[in-house]
Amino acid sequence: MTSTKPTQINQLGVILDMDGTLMKGNQPLPGLRELFISLKNINKPYRIVTNNATHSPLDYQQKLAQCGVKVPTHTILTSAIATATTLQNQLQKGSAIYVIGQPALVSALTEVGFTILKGVNRGASAVVVGGDPSLTYDKLKFATLHIQRGSHFFGTNPDLVYPTEEGLVPECGTTLAALEAATGVSPIIIGKPSPILFELAMADLGTIAKNTVVVGDRLETDILGGQRAGCKTILITTGVDRASSIQHKSIQPDHIVQDLTELTNLLHNGL
Repeated sequence: MTSTKPTQINQLGVILDMDGTLMKGNQPLPGLRELFISLKNINKPYRIVTNNATHSPLDYQQKLAQCGVKVPTHTILTSAIATATTLQNQLQKGSAIYVIGQPALVSALTEVGFTILKGVNRGASAVVVGGDPSLTYDKLKFATLHIQRGSHFFGTNPDLVYPTEEGLVPECGTTLAALEAATGVSPIIIGKPSPILFELAMADLGTIAKNTVVVGDRLETDILGGQRAGCKTILITTGVDRASSIQHKSIQPDHIVQDLTELTNLLHNGL
């Protein structure tokens, strides 16, 4: 994801998390439409940046459209796209990769020229793991064998759980933990709290870190990642973390809001 936009020194850019911040599963959080109307009215550029590698930008665009919010696909950056972009710079084009993940991750990798393996019939240059609701023992076994044989090990994100209408359910981090336990090898994480996603988003926005604010519901991914990228941060308490989590996790955001309505007012009135 490369931008040719000039840097907008004085323009405030907004980077928004998706799951737990804007929506829970397929359900919009209250104030969603009003937030995007306000961002348009006050002319604040934004990007939606998600650790979730199970959906494509088009999937998210359609989900938001069903909630009455129309956004272009180029405003949505997933950890799958960031992973494919990063691996382009680290592996040879056409390299064989074993993937645990959904079609959105596979598509992002194949679109930049990688070959996807189905088993262990040949060696993999890398094992890439994203969230996978259809995770099986065989997938874990094949990934374990590749890593044991020397394949590089990448995770799209470290999230152990993600918020849905049912509650917090397992995400990519739980699979990474199982593979690390089986192999003794720690994964290279591409998504939050790595600053990579935020740096890609800022490059596309044309903003600099000190004039960019990151909004998210997780202290150890959204807020810590935003801080590592040098951005201002806002914790919204609609997903995983609450204000009471700050002392326990020792991560202090610049601001805390209770919901999207409070966020909209904060952005409208200026930080």
